[in-house]
Amino acid sequence: MNLIYMDHASATPVREQVIKAMVPYFDLQFGNPSAVYDMGFNIKQVIEEQRAHVARLIGAKANEIIFASSGAEANNLAIKGVALAGQKKGKHIIISAIEHHSVLNSARFLERMDFEVTFLPVDEHGLVDPERLAKVIRPETILVSVMHANNEIGTIQAISELSSICREKGVIFHTDAVASVGNIPVDVNVLGVDLLSLSGISLGAPKGTGALYFKKNIRLMPLIHGGIQEMGRRGGTENVPGIVGLGKASELAANEISAKKDQLQKLRELLVSGIQEKIKKVTLTGHPDKRLPGHASFCIEAIEGEALIYMLNQDGIYSNTGSACASKALKTSPVLVAIGVPPDLAQGSVVFTMNNNSVQEVRYVLEKLASAVEKLRSLSPIWREKTA
Repeated sequence: MNLIYMDHASATPVREQVIKAMVPYFDLQFGNPSAVYDMGFNIKQVIEEQRAHVARLIGAKANEIIFASSGAEANNLAIKGVALAGQKKGKHIIISAIEHHSVLNSARFLERMDFEVTFLPVDEHGLVDPERLAKVIRPETILVSVMHANNEIGTIQAISELSSICREKGVIFHTDAVASVGNIPVDVNVLGVDLLSLSGISLGAPKGTGALYFKKNIRLMPLIHGGIQEMGRRGGTENVPGIVGLGKASELAANEISAKKDQLQKLRELLVSGIQEKIKKVTLTGHPDKRLPGHASFCIEAIEGEALIYMLNQDGIYSNTGSACASKALKTSPVLVAIGVPPDLAQGSVVFTMNNNSVQEVRYVLEKLASAVEKLRSLSPIWREKTA
């Protein structure tokens, strides 16, 4: 049986070159980077080299990168760190309604500390309206966070336009770029952001790796207090093997991003057109054009998304039914609710995220997906009523 993995938004295999680069730092080069002798100094130099690789991937300076344990931690540090450091100026923050749970829950945590949070609506494609953002910014607004690309519906925001509005009003702007870094070119200078979160998951680096870009003039309250590691903004002995893995994966991604983007876009177009041709009553979610190149997401009428995922699994196909962090929540996806998808249709959500896939694999998925949908609908009284 074919084994076809199309859930790269939730996890990617660690690349062979990345594993090879990491191995010596588990046993041979195991020193503590804070040690004053040469073993520690050498490890510290290695960390700084990886910081430069990550910075190059997103057009930043090396001293603007903080290593973290994940994209979620980077988001927490950005949201809570800026809010707690800047609360004397104001206690109002703005986030979009389709943010990752690590941003949403950080904002809700701050609400319990008497911060006011405005949840910015999006349109039917998941886009934030710049004019609406400008209207809700107030003198006491200290932070706006809008994700660069949504992992569930693939929509890419006009971040440079949104950040420009914030810059004019003196408001710090953060973007969660976990879904975009490694899949499309990302440059913090073009985007005009003050903070940007990324994760090794999207790059073929190990799980448990991530980083936060921050402009040098941004004040951040540490979440992990300890020593002077990470410029005093994240205490604790550094995860050297993970940092080496993230650095190597970033170096590889920087050299491959343009060719990868073109290849993935062709695969996505083949998958989207094939599904729309083979399956009736299917709705593409997210923006049809302004979306991640390897991302295709749909709501299929009169089926249950998890049942479809299980059936595809039986044919060796791995896909998802929304955010990996929410797939077990047993409730309608808040992202689909935010873009106005009716609850009954949202239950038929399916998401394909491609990376190193082939045309042959896409064609196999189209064949098995159409068959699975037909079988599920044959068992559905809702579908029988609609087609009677």
